[in-house]
Amino acid sequence: MFFADFHLHSKYSRATSPDMDLEHLNFWARVKGIQLISTGDFTHPKWFRELSEKLEPAETGLFTLKKKYEKKELAKVPYILPSGKSTRFILTTELSAIYSQNGKVYRIHHLIFAPSLDAAEKINRDLGSEFNLKSDGRPILGLNSKDLVRRILNISSECIIVPAHIWTPWFSLFGSRSGFDSLEECYGEYAKNIYVAETGLSSDPAMNWQVGGLDRITLISNSDAHSPRKIGREANAFNAKMSYNEIKRILKTKDKNKFLFTIEFFPEEGKYHYDGHSSCNISLAPKESKAKNNLCPVCRRALTIGVLHRVDDLADRPLGFKPQNSIPFKNLIPLEEIIADVLDFGVNTQAVQKKYFELIRTHSNELEILLNTPVEILSRTTTPEIARAIINSRAGKVEIKPGYDGVYGIIKVQRPRVKVKKQEKLF
Repeated sequence: MFFADFHLHSKYSRATSPDMDLEHLNFWARVKGIQLISTGDFTHPKWFRELSEKLEPAETGLFTLKKKYEKKELAKVPYILPSGKSTRFILTTELSAIYSQNGKVYRIHHLIFAPSLDAAEKINRDLGSEFNLKSDGRPILGLNSKDLVRRILNISSECIIVPAHIWTPWFSLFGSRSGFDSLEECYGEYAKNIYVAETGLSSDPAMNWQVGGLDRITLISNSDAHSPRKIGREANAFNAKMSYNEIKRILKTKDKNKFLFTIEFFPEEGKYHYDGHSSCNISLAPKESKAKNNLCPVCRRALTIGVLHRVDDLADRPLGFKPQNSIPFKNLIPLEEIIADVLDFGVNTQAVQKKYFELIRTHSNELEILLNTPVEILSRTTTPEIARAIINSRAGKVEIKPGYDGVYGIIKVQRPRVKVKKQEKLF
């Protein structure tokens, strides 16, 4: 079995860490337990040159970091990891299609998988002849979604085109501020070429199962990481041969024997789950928003309508309905957040990082700890409070204040907090 994270960004995207390079991605993928990871941003010229220079072929359509760069990477990060198989990379990028149609402006983000460096280069050459690919790792294209699909598939029919974080208000397929109400409305005759969609941090599969129009779609979940520590916060579990062609086949056919489950945020932690107005500190459940005509009770301007509200608008089934061919999922809290919650300290403090890497060195990687390590073993290798918090996280025993209008939700495991020495709080 392996875990895959198909969506992240390089250091060439806006608001990303300078550590989002191949060396750090390779290292942190091992820390997190991700065996197959996106390159992100292959359309950016400087990043594509780095990919071409630093990666070498592995299985069909996949790559590894050349050994000389892997050694440099280990020297940069002062933590000792257990030895393991080299991280595999898959070529993906995110494209922002912004266009006017029928008197309305749409902003749709798409995740593009490329089967080879040659195919990625052809995509870059084609799009670069018309659009500025140097401006950002996630470039803006003045193409409608139908033309984007046609153009990419004409370059390589092996590409996979995925509507990204499909419910996010501002930049997505079903977004309340700039989206459509159906796949067909967005893609027209090319809707048949869309067979995968990304749920995004503010929704999970159970929410998406309420919309019958998505039954044929394979739902995937990815981190959309802008810093290495966020890798794997959402991911996909496969029991399959590692190759581009096999991954494409599994996604296209929704092969439940090979696609085991997705790893999900608790969707309330996502920053667009509830409706709200962050400048007025207003957060509302959909029923409350509707009762107020979707207007902020403080400033009377329009609320940002969140994912839960938008799903409810398009749903033709109740929450709890499960389609026959659905892929299972598991909600998890990132390990650093659990430890920080238990210790009542910030995620980046020395006390939290010490406990985190003690567990990583002992148990191989984060997903192994969060998903599989028995409580009796955890209790021998960390504090009883942290061990119990991890188990409670698996069971969904959490307290949540939902996110809204760009503000992340607050999630805490149901358990007493532990105080440690105050001087350990500084990092």
